[in-house]
Amino acid sequence: MANLAKAKNGSDRNRTFMMILIPVLVIFCAFNTVPLITGFLYSFTDSKGYGAFNIIGLQNYMDLFSDARVLNSYLFTFKVAVVATLGTNIISLILAMGLSSKIKFKSALRGLYFVPRILGALVVGYVFSYFFTYIVPAITGTESILASTEWAWVAIVIVLVWQACAQTTIIYLTGLSSVPEDVYEAAALDGATGWNKFRYITFPLIMPSVTTNMVLVMKDMLMVFDQIVSMTSGGPAQSTESISYLIYNNGLAGGQFGYQCANAVIFFILIAAVSILQTKFLNSKEEQL
Repeated sequence: MANLAKAKNGSDRNRTFMMILIPVLVIFCAFNTVPLITGFLYSFTDSKGYGAFNIIGLQNYMDLFSDARVLNSYLFTFKVAVVATLGTNIISLILAMGLSSKIKFKSALRGLYFVPRILGALVVGYVFSYFFTYIVPAITGTESILASTEWAWVAIVIVLVWQACAQTTIIYLTGLSSVPEDVYEAAALDGATGWNKFRYITFPLIMPSVTTNMVLVMKDMLMVFDQIVSMTSGGPAQSTESISYLIYNNGLAGGQFGYQCANAVIFFILIAAVSILQTKFLNSKEEQL
């Protein structure tokens, strides 16, 4: 009887798990897998997003590598992503170390620093757009940085870093809190200074947090979109046109649906490759440390 009861309970649990899993799986496939496969198929066509279309094979992929606008968008996106990723992680680590020290109002400050993450990216972009367009020029007596083809990307990086630091700081705080206090005490007895403590003790022990943040932030920065829409719309003179914005703008409104689907496929593969290479490289550094 006991065995029958256990078997029945196990069967009921499995049925409950399946009832929870199947709807989620269906929703995931409907809104993620199916559009992904559909977009991949459209990448082999000359579809404008409506009406009839023809299958043209690999022509879209071949044209991408000779399209100066596409190549410039890739260069811009990677430049912004690399600078913003490094800036976010450096600032977040400094903030996390400060917030993990023995200071007053630590909880309040942690909550304050997390506020940017709560705000929507579009809202933040419009606020900073007003700030860079009207307030900064009024104070400095210069033109808006968003009107400069050379410096508009800097404004975008500032906004990206400001908003991304919130979550990254929390992850670093979690990593720092896991470092045993007796390790620092032993290092102090050996005469280790503040910098040596960080270099030889803190940094190696929080390397898993560094790996997580570097991969996640890089992925988010490569997919930058909302800030471009709200701050520059790809301008001036297409100088801040990210890959995501180019795919959206020309794919949905520019009659290049099939062509930009091919661009999206390349971009997807590129992001996956970058994430894998980052993870392998940083994991090897963890083992060395």
